[in-house]
Amino acid sequence: MLLGYNTNGFAFHRFDDVLEIIADLGYRCVAITVDHHVLNPYDSEWKQQVKRTRDRLAATGLDSVIETGARFLLNPRRKHHPTLLDPTADGRERRFSFLSRCVDIAEGLGSSAVSFWSGTLPAGQRAGTALELLADSCRRLADYAADRGVTLAFEPEPGMLVDRLAGYRDLAAAVDRPNFGLTIDIGHLQCNENRAPDSLIRLYADELANVHLDDMRRGVHDHLFFGEGEVDLAAIFGAFREIGYTGPACVELSRHSHNAVVVATEARHILEEYL
Repeated sequence: MLLGYNTNGFAFHRFDDVLEIIADLGYRCVAITVDHHVLNPYDSEWKQQVKRTRDRLAATGLDSVIETGARFLLNPRRKHHPTLLDPTADGRERRFSFLSRCVDIAEGLGSSAVSFWSGTLPAGQRAGTALELLADSCRRLADYAADRGVTLAFEPEPGMLVDRLAGYRDLAAAVDRPNFGLTIDIGHLQCNENRAPDSLIRLYADELANVHLDDMRRGVHDHLFFGEGEVDLAAIFGAFREIGYTGPACVELSRHSHNAVVVATEARHILEEYL
C-alpha cells in the first residue's frame, strides 16, 4: 500500500512545499487534486508544470494519483459543475475535456490512476437517461485513457447519481473497459453502505485502483479525522492486507487545511500502526 495525502488538505500551501512536506512526513504517495493553483489544465504553461512536477516527484520519491474534485475550477458560481450528467451537450463536453486533460497530466506524471465521480442527478432528468449519458462518457474517457496507458478509478459519492458500490458495479458493466476501476473512500463505506466496510473491500478487491482514507459516521457525509467517527481502522487495514492491496491510499481531509501540517503529521502516526 502506498500511504499518501491529498493536496486538497493543503489548500493554503504552495504546491512545491506540499510535496516536500508530505514526503518528509514519510508518506509514499500524493493525491494531486488538480485546481486553480495545482497543475491547472487551463493554464497556458500546464505542460511545463507537468514536467516540473514530474521532476519534483522523482526528487521526493513520491508516487501520485490524480484527483478531479476541484470545487470551482469549471464554474466559479456552482460547485462541481458542469458534470458528465449535464443536460446540455456543451456542459458534458466541458467536464469531459477537463477529465481528458487530467488523463494527459497523469500520463505525464506516470500517476497510478485518475479518480472521478458521476455528479448529482440534474433536476427533471430521469435516472435511466443520466446513467446512459454517464456510461457513454465513461466509455469515451476509458478509451482515451487506454491509449495513454492510464487507469481510471471511479468513486461512488454520497448524494451523487452513483452513490454506492452496487451502482459502480452496474456502471462498470455498462462501460466494459479493462482500465475502468474503482476508488473506495473508507468513510463513504461507513456512511452510505449497508454491509460492513471490510467485507466490501474484500468483495471489490479485483476492481480496486485507488483508496481515500478518512473517518465518518453512519448517514453523515462529513470527512472526519481518524477517531472522530465510526470507521474500524483495524478491520479496514486487515482487509487491505488480506487482498494484497498495493495501490495508493491517501488521506482526504479537505476541510483541515487551516492546520494541514499538524493534521498530516498526526494522521501519519495513527495510520502507521495499521500498516
